[in-house]
Amino acid sequence: MNSLSQRNSGLVQRRSEAIRSAAVDKDRESGGEEEEARRGEEEEDDKGDSKETRLTLMEEVLLLGLKDREGYTSFWNDCISSGLRGCMLVELALRGRLQLEACGVRRRSLLSRKVICKSDAPTGDVLLDEALKHVKETQPPETVQSWIELLSGETWNPLKLHYQLRNVRERLAKNLVEKGVLTTEKQNFLLFDMTTHPLTNGSIKQVKFLFVVQSG
Repeated sequence: MNSLSQRNSGLVQRRSEAIRSAAVDKDRESGGEEEEARRGEEEEDDKGDSKETRLTLMEEVLLLGLKDREGYTSFWNDCISSGLRGCMLVELALRGRLQLEACGVRRRSLLSRKVICKSDAPTGDVLLDEALKHVKETQPPETVQSWIELLSGETWNPLKLHYQLRNVRERLAKNLVEKGVLTTEKQNFLLFDMTTHPLTNGSIKQVKFLFVVQSG
């Protein structure tokens, strides 16, 4: 009787050990598959980055506003200046640095809501970090409309002129030159020379414009 019980207990013990080892092997296999899947995703991301240059929202808007061959924006339309400042606020919000105050009981328009600094972590973009610093250090918070005007330098208050971000278009154009989207040339306009930034490849702009339209 004792030998039979010992035999049964040994059989149960061996079965439990076999089950445990099978579970361990399964966990290892699943972990290996997850690791391979993760590596595959990273490789796909790297391939995607190499195939298509990633642009910020400001760079895309400037690219759409540039004349392809001439390499400059229209002299008669300066709305792009305010548009680029608005794009900075949107880009910072998309990156989790800014947010709008709560609407509350009374609904207000988007432009009349105040901009709140959510995180002051650097973005790695000089223009964005400069704008983020202004928003962070300003108390009480300003509205979206006020920030577009302040960052554009369109204010009658001389004490707030330091908020203006200067040479935004030229700085964005240089970023696009570094990314290989634009080139740099000198053009003569009768009395003066001007630096222009024509497109290196017109198809890049067409692809970006098509993507923006489809996303909208």
